[in-house]
Amino acid sequence: MTPEEYVEEVLALVEAIPPGRVMSYGAVADHLSERSGRTSSRLVGSIMARYGSGVPWYRVVNSAGRLPPGHELEARACLMAEGMVFRGDRVEMSRYAWYPGVAGQQ
Repeated sequence: MTPEEYVEEVLALVEAIPPGRVMSYGAVADHLSERSGRTSSRLVGSIMARYGSGVPWYRVVNSAGRLPPGHELEARACLMAEGMVFRGDRVEMSRYAWYPGVAGQQ
């Protein structure tokens, strides 16, 4: 997979995250690792920072549920509008994390 194709795959996966759900940068990288050979959550973060404005970027958080740095207020408002309830300043990953292809998720 070329770097350009990987960018497109990351953005397509983020576009598929249902409203009110989130994925971590690492979960995005893990989901695409078999096809892409890439496993870097930092690379996913870099792609989101550079190209993510056209997708629901606010649905990608770090593994502890922290919102995208520098965009916390906007991300929080977007996620709350989708029905998410926060625990302090973090997303409750056990409740809102989404993994493609896992049965029983909204």
